[in-house]
Amino acid sequence: MIKKIVPLYFNLTNIKTNILPPFMKKILIPTDFSDHAEYALKVAAQIARKHNGEIILLHMLELPHETGDAVSSGHALPEIMFFKNAAIAKLESLMDSDYLEGLKVSEIIQFEMAFDGILNLIKKNDVDLIVMGSHGASGFKDMFIGSNAEKVVRYSDVPVLIIKKELPEFHIQKFVFASDFTEEVNKPFEKVVEVANKFGAELNLVMINTPNNFKSTLVAQDIMNKFVAKFNINSYSTHIFNDANVEKGILNFSNSINADLIGMCTHGRKGLSHFFNGSISEDLVNHSVKPVITFRIK
Repeated sequence: MIKKIVPLYFNLTNIKTNILPPFMKKILIPTDFSDHAEYALKVAAQIARKHNGEIILLHMLELPHETGDAVSSGHALPEIMFFKNAAIAKLESLMDSDYLEGLKVSEIIQFEMAFDGILNLIKKNDVDLIVMGSHGASGFKDMFIGSNAEKVVRYSDVPVLIIKKELPEFHIQKFVFASDFTEEVNKPFEKVVEVANKFGAELNLVMINTPNNFKSTLVAQDIMNKFVAKFNINSYSTHIFNDANVEKGILNFSNSINADLIGMCTHGRKGLSHFFNGSISEDLVNHSVKPVITFRIK
């Protein structure tokens, strides 16, 4: 049973199996009970079932400031109880979904600002993966918890998987990872390799050549060869792709090989890697119709 994080959290646990998973032990799914949030939950359920994982289903109640003060002082106002009870009812309804049958699923209702709450919960519960839903091209503005999702993608110390549509079967055969393959990518790339190997996916490593940052084929290939030699990857290929900018290059290359998943690294508070100019990870999540997974450079 997952312990209560802080006194302001309501923790409801429904355990359907006692298996302790060896891979992706805990998968966090924030939900606002929208269709896209459920798409993410369905994908998380497939991952958990395949890898003996545990799901943590999180709903956050961002209450008005004065109501939050009442929660902090330990006074359960009628408004608080109303929202809490409504959330409990919706979570219990989700728990009865057929696609969760046989899985270990824990529910948490949390009174805290969404972004802070997610990061705190990750640390206290040793979360291995976050799965979140997003509306197509409209991106983060229509994502669960709005702009907070952008912060989660950028600052989360664990991988964040963004699901854009319902996927009845989440199979990863072709996994694209785009990078400049510099030394700072070494550590997060260990997790990239773990994901690719565990899912039995071919890892398609790609360096995007742009007019403003062009490398010859020989130079680019040498960089990639030296980088990949340090890792034990079950199945991979290397590619150099020319395009007008990095984002278009990643999207066009991924479409050209019919990729199932796109991966990239983010830099957190330092901004993004010099390879990912501006907010490339956020832009890519906004515009890609394919699932995107991000790994933070610490």
